[in-house]
Amino acid sequence: MERVFGIIPASSGPYMFIWIFSIVIGLILVGVIGLLISFGYQARHASFTLSDQGLRISPGLFGRFIPKEDINTEGVRVINLNIETGYKPKWRTNGAGLPGYDAGWFKLENKEKALLFVTDRSSVVYIPTNRDYSVMLSVKEAGEFTDLLRQWK
Repeated sequence: MERVFGIIPASSGPYMFIWIFSIVIGLILVGVIGLLISFGYQARHASFTLSDQGLRISPGLFGRFIPKEDINTEGVRVINLNIETGYKPKWRTNGAGLPGYDAGWFKLENKEKALLFVTDRSSVVYIPTNRDYSVMLSVKEAGEFTDLLRQWK
């Protein structure tokens, strides 16, 4: 003869804690995965639009509009971060530092604050601003882009 005896059910306190904890952890994981997917999308689809009003960087969490008046056109140039090491990102202050993609706010080796959208370190458009930061972009047509910026004078 065999007889099975069950456990006395736990009070709802620990049981509810486990469910709430599981839901919170699940939401955090979904958020992190969503953020990584977003960064992956941005690394392949970011665009930099020059207009008479200024520079628009889109899409994304760190996208923004920089008015023409805020850009120091005389300092605009193409740099190679593998050679000009003073401009390499050193500390990420608010952004993504993924293999092959740096996006967001960084402190550079030279202590400068910069907004980066960099996928190719060998060809980066460096754009100083009249604010307290610079912008560094991986642009497909870097030479044409810098020429257009310099013509804003």
